[in-house]
Amino acid sequence: MSTFDTVLAQQLLQRLTPWLGRSAWRIAFSGGLDSTVLLHLLAELRQRQAIPPLTAVHVHHGLQAAADAWPEHCRAQCEALGVPLQIVSVQVRPGASLERAAREARYAAFEEVTGSNELLLVAQHRDDQAETLLFRLLRGAGVRGLSAMPASRALGQGHLLRPLLDASRSELERYAHDRQLRWIDDPSNQDRQFSRNYLRHQVFPLLTARWPQAVASMTRSAAHLREARELLDDLALIDLQEAAVAGEFDWLGLPSLALAPLSGLSQARQRNALSHWLSRFTPLPDSDHWAGWQTLRDATGDSCPVWRLGHGEVRRAAGRIWWLSDVWLQSPLSPVGWGDSDVALPLPGNGHVQFTGRAPQGPLQVRYRLGGEVMQLPGRGHRDLKRLLNEAGLPAFVRGRLPLLYRGEQLLAVANLPGLDANAQEGWQLYWQPPSSDQGLS
Repeated sequence: MSTFDTVLAQQLLQRLTPWLGRSAWRIAFSGGLDSTVLLHLLAELRQRQAIPPLTAVHVHHGLQAAADAWPEHCRAQCEALGVPLQIVSVQVRPGASLERAAREARYAAFEEVTGSNELLLVAQHRDDQAETLLFRLLRGAGVRGLSAMPASRALGQGHLLRPLLDASRSELERYAHDRQLRWIDDPSNQDRQFSRNYLRHQVFPLLTARWPQAVASMTRSAAHLREARELLDDLALIDLQEAAVAGEFDWLGLPSLALAPLSGLSQARQRNALSHWLSRFTPLPDSDHWAGWQTLRDATGDSCPVWRLGHGEVRRAAGRIWWLSDVWLQSPLSPVGWGDSDVALPLPGNGHVQFTGRAPQGPLQVRYRLGGEVMQLPGRGHRDLKRLLNEAGLPAFVRGRLPLLYRGEQLLAVANLPGLDANAQEGWQLYWQPPSSDQGLS
């Protein structure tokens, strides 16, 4: 073993030591140079050090004919090293950026296969980090984007680690040639219509010819920016603490924040706090789209502004802002008959309803608002439902999916609203469990 091999192996072990307690390690194995080197390093490390069970994952995108042979190459490599291989085929959604669509499909597959307390190892290195920084700089990214790729982050139920970020591409090439390793050369890596390939083949050779330490300096800058991002995240948590107070409609189960504490912050701190909050749900807006936040924040009267983002919408209601996605952006389906009112009734796309206490006599049906509904209230006579909902302050986006209990044409109850959801004389109350979803969490 050469001195270089020892140094690289020691660097890898140093990165991996804090993760030895994980239940399993998985390696993202494309079959290319970088992941081939990482696979061999891990197989060698396994001979000297007790590590968690090691498996490899190959994602087959199916974007080019040459790729059909890659799973078999990866299988042969893994068999030679005694590493089990899982092959996952994905469909890449067509879009403006094929690079981005393929990356999203790949990481969605990684998230799917990485279980609780498991670690996914990705072979990105120092040159990749520098390319990411420059690419995002050219797109006008802020501190969050310019902090580039983190060494580790959560991934689904498990975690992702990039243990080779301190190694250069030339170091990995040297290791591979010294060991006479075989790897896949992806033809698309030479296609300079892709932005990252253009930077790699056209821009970085010029930069490093003039400034030989350019890559190392850029990765150092990325580390400084990550530190700045951590400070901004700490500030965001401080600013969000007051806005995260409980609200009257927490039973909806939707992410929300009180608006007043946010409005009292400076513009920059508002954007910082909201970026931190929204990053769990959706890709963040670019500079131009932040005007949507200002419109929503400054709306007056009875307006119901909507700020549309990549994976959902932000709404304003009841003195709060709300994040809506998935089923909450769809209308519930048609009315549902309640044959056996002693059991919970599933509502397609809208959670379920059930009674506490003795259920009323049927036939019963759950409907949704169409307009013009009237409800008989003890001691108050017939009241217009729209006015009752206004008095309750119910957010507008909930009103069209709020379950209404009917017996024939008589409106008996409105789920979850005090004074409208129960019949004290008959001893029952109508409870609605709103629909649950992952709300775009990642």
